[in-house]
Amino acid sequence: MQARLNQNLLEAIERIEKARIAVDRRRIVQLVAVSKYSTQEEIATLYACGQRAFGENKVQDLQQKASALEALPLEWHFIGSLQSNKINALLQLKPYLLQSLHSLELAQALQSRLERENQQLNALLQVNSAKEVSKSGFMPEVALEAYARIKGECKNIKLCGLMSIGAHTEDKALVQKSFELTQNLFSQIKGAEVLSMGMSGDFELAIACGSNCVRLGSTLFK
Repeated sequence: MQARLNQNLLEAIERIEKARIAVDRRRIVQLVAVSKYSTQEEIATLYACGQRAFGENKVQDLQQKASALEALPLEWHFIGSLQSNKINALLQLKPYLLQSLHSLELAQALQSRLERENQQLNALLQVNSAKEVSKSGFMPEVALEAYARIKGECKNIKLCGLMSIGAHTEDKALVQKSFELTQNLFSQIKGAEVLSMGMSGDFELAIACGSNCVRLGSTLFK
């Protein structure tokens, strides 16, 4: 298993670097390994190969894996749709980054709990740049206003940038358009550092459109 996962990781890094160098030699692109379908053993093995950041979609799965692997200094990202009744459980885990802040209601609920616990949380605002009903996130037209409002009102949430999921289509032009729309918003936010776009099927295109954080699952754990 280690040889297979190590090869997958090396190939993914090579593809990321090739895509990055083609557009911007100075940009650093972070790789987050999406481990939602992976076992604790696979995560530990990929860690041994050099991977440090892992992303989970469900709080319960993150609880189990973080507990089982607590001896390893893993950087946990939460990338799923967070339900308000799971806020307490997530904050107890102190994730490195919440990538999917998808509504004002969620931001306010998080702020209330964070303030009570005297805690800080790094987060990305999720943008539904493809305007698909199946996706969570702020519509592009209101994303900048929401970002500013959360930054002003929710002092315990440290907004670091944007996250989006590319359009769910085989039409590469539409996927590119959704990435470019998010990048355009990102470029207007003073101090934003993280632009998380791109998954296993479209990460090279996302990097070409400005992404500096990609979320890869099947590419690494195949």
